[in-house]
Amino acid sequence: MATEARPIPSSPPQAPGGLPGLGHVLRLGLGPMEFLESLRDCGPVVRVRVGTWPMYVLTDSDLVHRLLVEDARHFGRGRVFQRLRPLFGDGLVISDGAFHRKQRRLVQPAFHQARIARYAQAMRERAQTMAASWQEGETVWVDREMRQHALSVVADTLFSSTLAEHAVAEVHRSLPTILEGMFVRAIAPNWLDKVPYSVNRRFDQAAARLRSVIDEVIAAYGNERTVREDLVSALLTSKLPDTGEVMSPEQVRDEAIAVMFAGTETTATTMAWAFHEISRHPEAEARLSAEADQEILDPASMPYTRAVIEEALRLHSPLLFTRRALADVHLGQHFIPSGAEVAYSPYALHRDPTLFPDPTAFRPERWLRSRSGLPSSRGFIPFSVGPHKCIGDTFAMTEAVITLATVSRRWQLVPVPGHTVRQRPAGMPQPNALPMTPIARHNSPRAEAAPPSAPGAPSPL
Repeated sequence: MATEARPIPSSPPQAPGGLPGLGHVLRLGLGPMEFLESLRDCGPVVRVRVGTWPMYVLTDSDLVHRLLVEDARHFGRGRVFQRLRPLFGDGLVISDGAFHRKQRRLVQPAFHQARIARYAQAMRERAQTMAASWQEGETVWVDREMRQHALSVVADTLFSSTLAEHAVAEVHRSLPTILEGMFVRAIAPNWLDKVPYSVNRRFDQAAARLRSVIDEVIAAYGNERTVREDLVSALLTSKLPDTGEVMSPEQVRDEAIAVMFAGTETTATTMAWAFHEISRHPEAEARLSAEADQEILDPASMPYTRAVIEEALRLHSPLLFTRRALADVHLGQHFIPSGAEVAYSPYALHRDPTLFPDPTAFRPERWLRSRSGLPSSRGFIPFSVGPHKCIGDTFAMTEAVITLATVSRRWQLVPVPGHTVRQRPAGMPQPNALPMTPIARHNSPRAEAAPPSAPGAPSPL
């Protein structure tokens, strides 16, 4: 009996515009968002050169799902993650294999649903304090305010307050430098690591300072593994149920840095973009404010507020993640050799018109239905999927929803005339600056015209 012929694996096409010796580094550095989006026109798998080494970029959501879920065991952490080891050490962000699985089991209790519910009160109080500090008519730099707010929430939940002051100050000092260096470090050729150019040097110095100060904070807890209400205590006291193994102080430090960084940068950036987007869409702003007026401020009871956050996440997603092939593999009809770097861009996927109609439009209502109603249930991965899915995704979404609702009950934020908001390349695209003017809701011309909030609908997350 004849057997069905299998397609012969082919070599992926190369992206146009590469330069001798540099490959596509200039295109990635000068216009990363545009370049990554352009790759979908080249095919589901595209070969990009970073210096002299090749990187296979997946532009198809089903192939990305295979990479992260079905075939995850065939791939390890890639270049982007490994080059951030000076910051994250051996934490969940960097680790792989059996060690990663063990660490995830140890870290998971710190993000249990019951703990998130307790943290929600701190999130709510911090958001109320921030909103109360603003003066009507005075310019508020929303991007800075969101970073300060997110950092305060992380500090409240991560550390005992008396131990955290100098750690928080160091994060304020180091975070802008780290954000600046992350994307550059990810796309720069390996040989540049040994060159003391300014961005590289500042990144290493900031990472070293931050690791040192977190070491001091954890040492201040002492050897007493006391159960407190903060995340560091939860990490210090977590045990594997089958062996009783606990994390070393160094492991706790690495996980604390990951929580502090992700809980500040990702959440703050998403909230800033959400305020920017609703300020440009009066109907969305009115609907959001009407839902916030219900006085519940429970994320589970605010579907439209959550939809606004999801749409901001979709439009302004992380630029690039990588995996490294641990063996020869086939993705689709393409052969990927062992040791090769495989990359995907959530930013480009989330703007794919085959997944999201009218992809550049801000349309929160697209999330007010189940995931099955979307063109692809695999098309939205702001927190990744599979064994390396972000462990703090519920924490981040809870904070973003509570903050957006709390502020929207009190203020309408109006863009400052004459300022153009642009996306600045980073690990997650940042607004170049976001000056806005708060107007009290009772004085807002839109407040009285706000339509009633839509009834609840299942969330896709």
